[in-house]
Amino acid sequence: MESIGVLMACPMNTYLEQELEKRFNLHKFWTVPEKSAFLTTHKNSIRAVVGNAFAGADAELIEALPKLEIVASFSVGLDKIDLAKCKEKGIRVTNTPDVLTDDVADLAIGLMLAVLRRLCESDRYVRSGKWKKGDYKLTTKFSGKRVGIIGLGRIGLAIAKRAEAFSCPINYFARTEKPEIKYKYYPSVVELAANSDILVVACALTEETRHIINREVIDALGPKGVLINIGRGPHVDEPELVSALVEGRLGGAGLDVFEHEPEVPEELFGLENVVLLPHVGSGTIETRQAMADLVIGNLEAHFLNKPLLTPVV
Repeated sequence: MESIGVLMACPMNTYLEQELEKRFNLHKFWTVPEKSAFLTTHKNSIRAVVGNAFAGADAELIEALPKLEIVASFSVGLDKIDLAKCKEKGIRVTNTPDVLTDDVADLAIGLMLAVLRRLCESDRYVRSGKWKKGDYKLTTKFSGKRVGIIGLGRIGLAIAKRAEAFSCPINYFARTEKPEIKYKYYPSVVELAANSDILVVACALTEETRHIINREVIDALGPKGVLINIGRGPHVDEPELVSALVEGRLGGAGLDVFEHEPEVPEELFGLENVVLLPHVGSGTIETRQAMADLVIGNLEAHFLNKPLLTPVV
């Protein structure tokens, strides 16, 4: 398979790069100065694209690669891949579900605790020497808080399971009610927000879920409510979120993702009721290696005419 051209869309994982280089003719797209000329030169040799949450395969790239057979995403999200175009051209698509579920769910709980118990601010309080001048202020209890989850897929269910251990009542919103699930279903995000202390975004990013967190939802969550986003940045109308936090119309936020990554609204930097992370939901050594192994396994399966491990298209 050494002659098969694989285009890696952006830097993502050293182990993945090394393993791909062992097996395929790997091209690192981010190192190419003249991308259009490069695609023209290599259009007949590139048969696979590897993308992630930051860069994938849009319609323009797909059209530029007539021999493209498979797009393997080093991510569970597929919003950077034009799935309709892939289906139209018979291009296979894979992602990396399940292996990152635990890490993302763990991080969601960590964000809830960090925001409510002000863990980051408390750490700075000790480091700055302020503790010598007096005890830190009281914070807010997490156990027993009503947790509302938008999207009750693998990750949403894993978050719910963890929150239950803290005696948190669980409610959810999804495209359709899940009769087999014991949690309370709300038919709209606004209703879910109004009945939640903590609102977690854990759904896929689609045109329908873009800005699913808007002013109405934020106001329903209210000045004591906390928003946790471990989904995708564009799920949230970011200017509305910023204004709500600055004005005190929202109680706090724990954000692992942002609308224009790696750009983050500077207005958030001075807010102690906000915890900001650099999109590290799946960012553990163990999980990133498992994700890489899935990407490689899917590519090898495809080119050996075997069933894909985690097919999407």
